[in-house]
Amino acid sequence: MRITQTLQIGALLTAFALGLSASVYAAPPKEAPAAKKEAPKAGAPVKNKDEPPITAPHAILIDGENGAVLFERDPDKLIFPASLAKLMTAEYVFNELKQGRIKLTDEYVVSENAWRKGGAPSGGSTMYAALHSRISVDDLLHGVIIHSGNDACIVLAEAIAGNEAEFAAKLTQRAREIGLTKSTFANSNGLPDPGTQVTTRELGLLARHIIRTYPEYYTIYGQREFTWNKIRQQNRNPLLGTVEGADGMKTGFTKEAGYGLVGSAVQNGLRLVVVVNGLPSAKERGDEAKKLLDWGFRSFEQRVLFAEGQNIGTAKVFGGANSKIDLQASGQVRVMMPKNGTDRLIARIVYNGPIPAPIEQGQRIGVLKVWRNDSVILEMPLKAAESVGKGNLSQRAFDAVSELMIGLFRAGAERL
Repeated sequence: MRITQTLQIGALLTAFALGLSASVYAAPPKEAPAAKKEAPKAGAPVKNKDEPPITAPHAILIDGENGAVLFERDPDKLIFPASLAKLMTAEYVFNELKQGRIKLTDEYVVSENAWRKGGAPSGGSTMYAALHSRISVDDLLHGVIIHSGNDACIVLAEAIAGNEAEFAAKLTQRAREIGLTKSTFANSNGLPDPGTQVTTRELGLLARHIIRTYPEYYTIYGQREFTWNKIRQQNRNPLLGTVEGADGMKTGFTKEAGYGLVGSAVQNGLRLVVVVNGLPSAKERGDEAKKLLDWGFRSFEQRVLFAEGQNIGTAKVFGGANSKIDLQASGQVRVMMPKNGTDRLIARIVYNGPIPAPIEQGQRIGVLKVWRNDSVILEMPLKAAESVGKGNLSQRAFDAVSELMIGLFRAGAERL
């Protein structure tokens, strides 16, 4: 049975930051239909009168910590990503390294196909890999990320999957595994192909995933230049060195896609991820991304709802020595709030219960969902604060009878 407990926190936000408690109550059955209106998923946009003055047809600004969307414009339309698709290629290689299936020191051969389609003869973005040379995975990743090398992408694709088509299929499969439900890939580098399409939202989700999952490799995105084959090339990301705290990620351009950029920056401990696409020039994509980041850092601030180790609520226990169990999050619970706003916050604990005993301390029990106005801005797992053993025979019998009576009551109410 799905159980919802609601914490009305709106004006009490300051009190929560000071560690004061709030009332928690079980939502009445009449609120069940409202649960279906939870449709706003985590990361839904928050309308703000002071929206940023940008013209990008596709844009999104995401809180790097919990994924809440601070601004969006047409983020779910499938678009051509150009070289922004290389983020997916890099993620796949990062994961292969993390799983131990390949090593940074592994060396791959530059085939004639990779050289002609992505190397110097192609006239496109390249790391100038020499035909039939052997290049380490480490250097190829630098070529993909800093030089946006189409040749580096193809070399990796052929070495890992045998050919680009098989590698592209693996990219799409991997995209589904990490929660990208719409994006598809037909090659390793984002060169024009009807089979390679992404959404602005999913580019933002992918960027945040890379930042959080592969911190040891993410640092490559912040490197300003890379020299290969005696040719030094600058990182094309215009945010590096011009926006405080900028440390990634990727630019892209084709006639079909226009100019796009995925970027990220950290200021005062806050990380924001920005995506803009469909712009008419390289200058405008840089300007638009800067405006959006500046607006985000200027307009929002992070506030603590629950301190680390604070009990957030309780869950009902079935057949246990205790009838309830306290719930906690892993670490602080923080959200981004407009600095000059009067937004109302509502937090709800959602779980399937009652929870059968025995329960182990740290066991995942449910989810804390936080709304700002009508939009979900945070979903965080909740765990058991302590262990609960099985109750004695009389306790288990009492719980069984109670649940039977509750079930009969609900069934009768549904028939009315």
